Amino acid sequence: MPELVTPLGILIAIGVGAYLLGSVPFGVVLSRLFGLADPRTIGSGNIGATNVLRSGSKAAALLTLLLDALKGTVAVLLARELGGEDAAQLAALGAFAGHVWPLYLTFKGGKGVATLLGILVALSPVVGLVAAVTWLVTAVVSRLSSLAAIVAAVATPMGAALLGHGDKVVLLIVLSVILIWRHRGNITRLRDGTEPRIGRK
Repeated sequence: MPELVTPLGILIAIGVGAYLLGSVPFGVVLSRLFGLADPRTIGSGNIGATNVLRSGSKAAALLTLLLDALKGTVAVLLARELGGEDAAQLAALGAFAGHVWPLYLTFKGGKGVATLLGILVALSPVVGLVAAVTWLVTAVVSRLSSLAAIVAAVATPMGAALLGHGDKVVLLIVLSVILIWRHRGNITRLRDGTEPRIGRK
């Protein structure tokens, strides 16, 4: 855990602001702008890039991926400028919670994969690289986005500890546990062999 150095009032403002930023449902917004089906009605019902891709638009899916990641990155970087590492980690938690339980969608959001990656890039680029490579290799081999996310979530706290980022391990364990819990339906489908593969509509 980081040392608490940021004044309480600033921490509260950062936490609320990060949550509201994380709550922006770019997958839903972009699907409407591109004239696509609501991603909540496709596949696993997730609002993220994988379901947007299943609607048939690679451009909309890529933009969803980038913007969902960027809201995590921006929240952490701005918080670090306004406070310390404690503020950055609080913003990470707030942005992630906003994506998973968004205010604008009655708290029914996504699973947080892209947002977590954006958070990791801002917290520690090398840990973010470990997570991205783990996800990419697993996804290419299995063509299962959910499996790749789960494997990357398990690997990320361990990678942070091994790379000397012990002050971030508790936060990363919390985020990883939430992400895996959000994939519980996917885990059931993976077990049953019915999980849709990447590229399948």
